[in-house]
Amino acid sequence: MNGVITAIAVVKFVILLLGGGITYIAFKAYRRTGADSLRVLGVGFGIITLGAILTGVANQFFSVGLALGVLINSLFVALGLAVIMYSLYIQK
Repeated sequence: MNGVITAIAVVKFVILLLGGGITYIAFKAYRRTGADSLRVLGVGFGIITLGAILTGVANQFFSVGLALGVLINSLFVALGLAVIMYSLYIQK
């Protein structure tokens, strides 16, 4: 079981790096272009990344069960994807 816990921690760290990178690049592009869709895109990826990290922390440090952690993570992913979809829809 320790191997699985370690693997989850490593994957959550990779998600933090990749999600944080995408969020940063989207906000950097927004500042350069002023396109609202890029700002909203960054928010969407930020929500997904935040959800992954929060559920990992909740599971490791606050003994939140796996099922509840998956549910919370899924809610963050759904919300983040909805925001990303909206960012693709809006026009300047």
